[in-house]
Amino acid sequence: MKNTLFFLFALTILAVSCGKDEPQVMTKNFTVTIENTSEPKDYFATGTTGVIMPGQSASFSFDAGIGHYLQFGTMFVQSNDLFISPGDEGLALYNNRMPLTGDITSMLRLWDAGTEVNEEPGVGPNQPPRQSGPNTGMDENGLVHLVNDAFSYPMINQIVKVSLSHDGGTKFTLMIENISDNSAIPTPLAPGTWVVHAQGQKPMFTDGSAASPGLEALAEDGDITKMNNNLSSKSGFHTPYAPGAYSISMTNEIFMTGQSAGSALEALAEDGNVSGFANVFNTPDGASGPGPLMPGASYSFSFSAQEGDRLSMALMLVQSNDWFVGLDNVALFSSGTALNGNLSNLVRLYDAGTEMDEYAGAGNNQPFRQMGANTGQAENGNIAIESSPGAHVPAITDLIKVSISSN
Repeated sequence: MKNTLFFLFALTILAVSCGKDEPQVMTKNFTVTIENTSEPKDYFATGTTGVIMPGQSASFSFDAGIGHYLQFGTMFVQSNDLFISPGDEGLALYNNRMPLTGDITSMLRLWDAGTEVNEEPGVGPNQPPRQSGPNTGMDENGLVHLVNDAFSYPMINQIVKVSLSHDGGTKFTLMIENISDNSAIPTPLAPGTWVVHAQGQKPMFTDGSAASPGLEALAEDGDITKMNNNLSSKSGFHTPYAPGAYSISMTNEIFMTGQSAGSALEALAEDGNVSGFANVFNTPDGASGPGPLMPGASYSFSFSAQEGDRLSMALMLVQSNDWFVGLDNVALFSSGTALNGNLSNLVRLYDAGTEMDEYAGAGNNQPFRQMGANTGQAENGNIAIESSPGAHVPAITDLIKVSISSN
């Protein structure tokens, strides 16, 4: 009996001793915050043209998608403040998903900026070929309108011929030919500006309203500096992000670089559909329900993890065919210390390899412009870091910020 009690006592001591020596697994609560830091822009792209003398031509190319419009303007130099342009809302570049092409001269008009009193075209002393300096004519203090005065002007189709070609995909080229050498008033066309924008916008002027300082300089003196600076500061690439998914594990359960995407990742990367994943984030902070992450907004999600766990994450960059922003197997602990701080240097832009890429922000099989989910041309590739998103796409660290905190 004494031997039995001694044996049980020894086992108890051994068990307690072994329990004290076992390492304790650390568990922490984490919160990840994803901020859309892309800078909002009013317009998609902009550029300029140079002087076009009678008998000469010039062209420029640009990318645009369904829903995009083109506006452009150039001074009729043998005038005080007249300029050639489409209507104030520009030209719709697609009709029923078909690109606008061909001779579009008939869509142009001769406009009066309403900033300087008109003199007889081709002879006025305050018109650029004869004025002593810029902005020297008599102020008119009027409004922008189609030219309508007592003077005679050549018809638009006697001054210019403008044609638009669709070069495939999202690429267009506009050709401007100065044919005024055969008109009653041969005239140079001054440097001009152009801008790709959305429906309903009037980026350069509004019919019936006072001209902006930029339009006044363009229409009176062919000086596009102010107009170009204004349009350039308001033009460029920006993007929402779609809801995303994450995993907390020892391996990346969302995606594997170098391998083909599964159906769940394909849906996430092409259409922002996260229904194939268990752990998702889909409601912007402060919002009442799920929705995209617009510039200036953030998503957050929280979880518990222990040493050895790693964080992986993916969310669609919406202005693309199948690109997503991801974190790949980020360790949540280092030597017993929980991860905290900015993770943006670990964020990468990935191509899911499931759909052929189009020009970012203009592709007609990208979410804002596609007819339905999963409508682009299949790529049959593998997941890879996107190495050539296009010169117009800012660095991913300028488009998103990811941070983590623990307690």
